[in-house]
Amino acid sequence: MADVLLEARDIVKHYPVTRGLLQRVVGWVKAVDGVSFTIERGKTLSLVGESGAGKTTIAKALLLLERLTSGTILFEGKDLYKFSSAELKKLYRPRVQYVQQNPWSSMNPRMRIRDIIAEPLEINTQMTKKEVRARVAELLTQVGLNPDHIDRYPHEFSGGQRQRIAVARALALNPSLVILDEPVSALDVSIRAQIMNLLKDLQDQYKLSYLVIAHNLATVRYMSHDVAIMYLGQFVEYGNAEEVFQNPIHPYTKALISASMLTLPEEGKEQPQQIILSGEMPSPLNPPPGCRFHTRCPEAKESCSQEVPVMVAVGSKHFVKCHHH
Repeated sequence: MADVLLEARDIVKHYPVTRGLLQRVVGWVKAVDGVSFTIERGKTLSLVGESGAGKTTIAKALLLLERLTSGTILFEGKDLYKFSSAELKKLYRPRVQYVQQNPWSSMNPRMRIRDIIAEPLEINTQMTKKEVRARVAELLTQVGLNPDHIDRYPHEFSGGQRQRIAVARALALNPSLVILDEPVSALDVSIRAQIMNLLKDLQDQYKLSYLVIAHNLATVRYMSHDVAIMYLGQFVEYGNAEEVFQNPIHPYTKALISASMLTLPEEGKEQPQQIILSGEMPSPLNPPPGCRFHTRCPEAKESCSQEVPVMVAVGSKHFVKCHHH
């Protein structure tokens, strides 16, 4: 049986839209609208979708920066919202860490690297200054940086090196889950593979779980064990990453993979036709009725605009929400 670290059950996050001096609620932005998933210990789940699909809102909910409208998040089998303040401080917050997208803006330029990495240790532990410095040097070594550079400032490092520093800071408290927000998109192409390999090596070494938010499907395919394709606050396809990439079923997943040009055609075979979606993603304030993708779907029929599809299993660990399946 799978060793589940975190489980989300039918989570919903709606933001009120207010108007006037009295701040009257006139509508709700349905940022996340009923999604369920699990993150296994030592595995990676990636969330893929356009801007506004709800990926970052899920990350914020797991980081306790947003409180859910409804739904349940279980961490090691225990309801996150039933943790006491002391339990959250001791058992949850240190074990769920975050690496931001941009290594240039995620660090205080006036702080030395030793202080940036040491900050979570000083806040959450009773370690002495000597122990903290030794731990920071150890973390720099783990992410492939020279511990002799511990007293340097962020501007003295390249983008790839800064992202390694961000990873070191996230690892300081020995987390179980690391949320990676576009971890390589701000880096040069030549550096991306190095950072992805580092993350995979650290995962194998410490049995880390990752939640990856990404647009680049090549990154997702390389790093992920499971993948969830999001559209307008909902999952449209979810399951084993290789199975989803090898056998995409939802028209939106097909279009994303088509646009990413993940593979070259085999010799003698015809170049696969690229799928071009029309229009833009509708507003989450007023999502379309029926299937939310029907306004852009090249396979849409009349029933798609009237009936809401349900998530159905198409394999041992492959699910899709589409009337055409």
